[in-house]
Amino acid sequence: MSSVLRDEIFEQPAALERLMRLEEAHIAAVARQLGTRQYAGVVIAARGSSDNAARYAQYLFGTSLGLPVMLAAPSLHTLYAAPMRYRDMLVIGVSQSGQSPDICSVIADARRDGAATVAFTNAAASPLALAAEHQVDLHAGAERSVAATKSYTTQLAALAALVFALADDRAGLASLHRLPDAVEAVLRLEPAIAEVAAAEAAMPACVTLGRGYNYATAWEIALKMKELTYVPTEPYSAADFRHGPIALIARGFPAVLVAPAGATAADLAALTARLAELEAHVIAISDDDAVLRHARHPLRLPVTVDERLSPMTTVVVGQCFARQLALARGVDPERPRGLQKVTATR
Repeated sequence: MSSVLRDEIFEQPAALERLMRLEEAHIAAVARQLGTRQYAGVVIAARGSSDNAARYAQYLFGTSLGLPVMLAAPSLHTLYAAPMRYRDMLVIGVSQSGQSPDICSVIADARRDGAATVAFTNAAASPLALAAEHQVDLHAGAERSVAATKSYTTQLAALAALVFALADDRAGLASLHRLPDAVEAVLRLEPAIAEVAAAEAAMPACVTLGRGYNYATAWEIALKMKELTYVPTEPYSAADFRHGPIALIARGFPAVLVAPAGATAADLAALTARLAELEAHVIAISDDDAVLRHARHPLRLPVTVDERLSPMTTVVVGQCFARQLALARGVDPERPRGLQKVTATR
C-alpha cells in the first residue's frame, strides 16, 4: 500500500546526502563569519520536532565548543512583549516551515539587539529565513507527511555541520558524509521493527529513555508515538527516570530504550538490566551487547557511528516503529487526528 510517510522515512539517506553536497560549503562560510565573535552561549528557538533538534544541539555545542545552550521561551517575545537581552549570544531558529510567528519573533528581536542570528529551515524564502542574518537551507525536499521525518534528521545534520565547522572538526565532518549509508543500513531493520510493533500493539502507555545526545531521540520518538499511534508516551533522561518515574514500571510495561555505543551505554545497560528485573517489555535500539542482552525486543543497529551522530540513525528506528505500531493498532499514520503540516503559534 502506498504511504507518503514511509516514502519520506526512506528518503532520509538521499536528503542527508543532498544537504551535505549542496550546503556544506555555505555552512562553512557561515561558520567563518560567526567565528569572528565570542559568545556567552547559544539560544535556540523551536517548536515540536525542531525543539528536539535543539535538545540535541545542547549536547553538541557543549561537547564540541564548551558553549551552554538555552531553549528560548518564544511566548516572552509575543504574549508577554518581553524580549530578552541577547547581544552576546548566538541565537538560532530551527523550523521545518519557517512560518511560526513566535519563532520568527525571537530571531527578529535578537537580531535587533545585535546578536548573531542563524535560521535552519526547509523553506529558504520563509519569514524565519528572512528574519535571520544567516540562513541554512535543509534541502530535505517537500515534506508532505504531517509527521516530520527527513526535515528532522536534516536539522540534526545541519546543526552538526555548523558545530563541526566552528570547531574545525574535520573528523566530525567526514563522519557526516558517511551518514547516508548508515541510515540506509538502518532502514533494512523495517521487517524486524514490524514484528516488535505487532507484538506490542496493545500497549496502553509507554516510556522512552535516552541520555546524552540521544536524550533528544527519546523526546522525538515519544512525539512520533503520540502523533501517530495515540499511545500516551513520556520521554525521560535515563538518569531522571531513576528519580521517581521508574515507579511506573510493572510487569509488561513497555519501554523504548535508545542506547547506542558510547559514553552512555554502560549506564543504559545497567538500567536495561533493572527494567528486565521488573519484567518490563524493553525495546532496545542499540549496538551494545550489554544493552541488548537484557531487552525483550532487541533491535540491533547494523552500523556503529560516531556517538555524536547516532541520533540520526537511532531516530530512524523510532520513526519506523511508530509507523508500524500505528498500523498494528489500526490507526492511519498518514492522517493523524487534530494535526496539520504547518502549525503557526504566537
